[in-house]
Amino acid sequence: MASEEVRDEVRLTNLDQPLFDGSGATKRDLVDYLDAVRAVILPELSGRPLSVIRVLRGQKPFMQKNIPKYTPDWVRTVSLWAESSKREVAYALCDDRRTLLWFANQRAVEYHPTLVPAGDWAHPTYLVLDIDPPEGAAFGQAVRAAHLVRAALADSGLSGVAKTSGAKGLHVFVPLAAETAADDAAAATRAIAARAERIDPDLATTAFIREDRGGKVFLDSTRAGGATVVAAYSPRVRPGTPVSFPVPWDELDQVSPADFTVHTAVDLLGGGDPWADRMPQPQRLGAELLEEGHAIPIARVQAMHEGKRRARARGD
Repeated sequence: MASEEVRDEVRLTNLDQPLFDGSGATKRDLVDYLDAVRAVILPELSGRPLSVIRVLRGQKPFMQKNIPKYTPDWVRTVSLWAESSKREVAYALCDDRRTLLWFANQRAVEYHPTLVPAGDWAHPTYLVLDIDPPEGAAFGQAVRAAHLVRAALADSGLSGVAKTSGAKGLHVFVPLAAETAADDAAAATRAIAARAERIDPDLATTAFIREDRGGKVFLDSTRAGGATVVAAYSPRVRPGTPVSFPVPWDELDQVSPADFTVHTAVDLLGGGDPWADRMPQPQRLGAELLEEGHAIPIARVQAMHEGKRRARARGD
């Protein structure tokens, strides 16, 4: 089989090379997978500023936000101000097959779109809880914590869908009404995490500082505002090249993240789009939920201040 070919006017090269150490896949496997799932992954990426994680031969994986100078002029982009680096960053918009194939040829393995569309930065389309089990924990702990989140959502008049993160945890997505403000979405995310923690504080925690989690599952409420979350169906730079895959609530106990890889996911889809099919209609956030959430400190800010306080106490 030739190591080069052309698809949709994109020249694909070195297709027989291993993708990365431990991937169990070649660059061709990545290209073929992304091409096969383009009908379901492109709706998750289209119109959203995109960050990717690339793995070049002999190098460690790295996240790319700013497009490289050699990016073709047919790749759509949007420029956004990056407060951390005090500069404009030109993000790609992966809106079509050709752009997706170009990224695959660049050895872009992971696809992390923003929760907001490029044209409406003030209104996120999703509320997301990132469920992160402690190192060495069984996936079942993440599943139990996901069910806490589901219960907290139901108590708040909301419903969401779950997917494996493609790593060791789970993501729960709740689609939001178009008028939802970014600060309200962030507040509601904090409130849902807090409510889920209260259901079973021995299992789950909202503690942002790792050393404070006590071996519990972390309910990460910081995926808000301009944050990115790995897209449904995106591969991950993990052993075996797993993909982030939607799972029905009643089947979470029966799966493992390793079930879904670039080799297995296409057949499991069976030509459908379970992520879109199970996604509820956009929902409004209740006043009580927002009031509770706005009273909860932003985790990253609180952790930063606490870190400084502890450093002072140690005499650092």
